[in-house]
Amino acid sequence: MGGARDVGWVAAGLVLAAGACYCVYRLTRGRRRGGRRLRLRPSRSAEDLTNGSYDDVLNAEQLQKLLYLLESTEDPAIIERALVTVGNSAAFSANQVVIRELGGIPVVGSKINSPNQSIKEKALNALNNLSVNVENQIKIKVYVNQVCEDVLSGPLNSAVQLAGLRLLTNMTVTNDHQHMLRSYITDLFHVLLTGNGSTKVQVLKLLLNLSENPAMTDGLLGAQVDSSFLSLYDGHVAKEILLRVLTLFQNINNCLKKEGCLVIHPTFTKGSLFYLLYGEECAQKMRALVYHQDADVKEKGYPDTEMKPGRNIFTIEKGFSIWWKHGVPIGYSSNVHCKRSILGCFNHLEDNSRQRQVTDSCLLAQVL
Repeated sequence: MGGARDVGWVAAGLVLAAGACYCVYRLTRGRRRGGRRLRLRPSRSAEDLTNGSYDDVLNAEQLQKLLYLLESTEDPAIIERALVTVGNSAAFSANQVVIRELGGIPVVGSKINSPNQSIKEKALNALNNLSVNVENQIKIKVYVNQVCEDVLSGPLNSAVQLAGLRLLTNMTVTNDHQHMLRSYITDLFHVLLTGNGSTKVQVLKLLLNLSENPAMTDGLLGAQVDSSFLSLYDGHVAKEILLRVLTLFQNINNCLKKEGCLVIHPTFTKGSLFYLLYGEECAQKMRALVYHQDADVKEKGYPDTEMKPGRNIFTIEKGFSIWWKHGVPIGYSSNVHCKRSILGCFNHLEDNSRQRQVTDSCLLAQVL
């Protein structure tokens, strides 16, 4: 009997011990609301946060550690990993604010001057994510000139060039900082024409942002652009490029007509984008897109061209667009209302006549 009693006490003790272990287990493996388990982690060092396995959203304390690490270390590998982590964290809108308030934008921005191309790229990517926040752009704008120089002087089609173009595209979504790129427009067109498909698309995204701002229209039209630019309007060009160059033309026209009139300045020189877009060669390419197999391209390349008979008829000399007569630019003054686009006039020119007459519903203004 005594032996049986001892066995019973041992069994009871094991049960109690098991229960205590279970309670400890539940306390350490408790559940959050919604059924998610809490993961208790030891305090992490800044370098631990850069190892790529930390998948939680970083808090302010952890971000502060990363920024301090960026300032204090000279190890390229650690700097690169820290920039990637900061950049990934900046994909969250709340962290965009936190990083700015912690003084992180200058810390990240200083790395774009690194001779290490990989570090420069990662810094540009981090700034790109941070630039989604409009308030952050006020601090990031101090790097715009440097980024433009890197984009234009760096290796063509490189990761750094593409990262810089993406940042500039984000910085020009609004009109606030577009004026800072005015002196770089001609060089951006050069990158457009010499870059590969990915570079072309990214440059066009940037130029499209600029083309939506009437204040940038003169800068775009006055840019010196190689005549090979017109090859982008050929029907065989990749759709993602063709649609963007058509939209570029459309945006510029919309800006010129913004107040119901067209104003052409006599300062555009031969070889400028103005000469290319409003020349006969471009007009022919636009007309050819009427037969493009893609409906989107056809719609972009062939705008509303219905022209009602009017009392004002003017003659266009062979070899010039409707905007040029005897080598002198013809334009619409600010008090003249024009209901049709330039392309609308282009598409009603007859190719087989030396001197062609175009009837439009707008009034011919002055020779500037």
